[in-house]
Amino acid sequence: MEPFADFVAERGDALLRYGYVLTGNPHDAADLTQEALLRLRAAWPRVRRKSNPESYVRTTMARLHVAAWRLRRRERLAWEVPDVEHHDVLPVEDTLWRALALLPTKQRAVIVLRYYEQLTNEEIAAVLGVSRSTVRSQASRALDKLRSAVAAHERIL
Repeated sequence: MEPFADFVAERGDALLRYGYVLTGNPHDAADLTQEALLRLRAAWPRVRRKSNPESYVRTTMARLHVAAWRLRRRERLAWEVPDVEHHDVLPVEDTLWRALALLPTKQRAVIVLRYYEQLTNEEIAAVLGVSRSTVRSQASRALDKLRSAVAAHERIL
């Protein structure tokens, strides 16, 4: 038997238990152990000469588990079939553009001039022919409405 097969036969059960401790699930533990052993097999000549192979596999397992956890954390899994039909939710940017379109004309103009054209309050006041305090109050009201629209969108998610 070759040294890699001897190592797997000797330490495979211990590595599987370590995988179970990491994942808390026997199926995920088996997958994690198998993936780590595949990576060890590819690096076997280098690892066998330089270091402890079991340490290499345990480190690989921990890194693979963290990577999978990060990926799953971004996903929203639904285990039950919904009772009603599903409609895709609009991305926040689309919601923001729709909310911007619903703002009163003066508020929309202030927001566009401030954030799209990047004008100062003084420049916006000059363009719209209003005072600086009007620009600030219109911007404040508009931002409140936009924040409410985004918050409502996030509650839907």
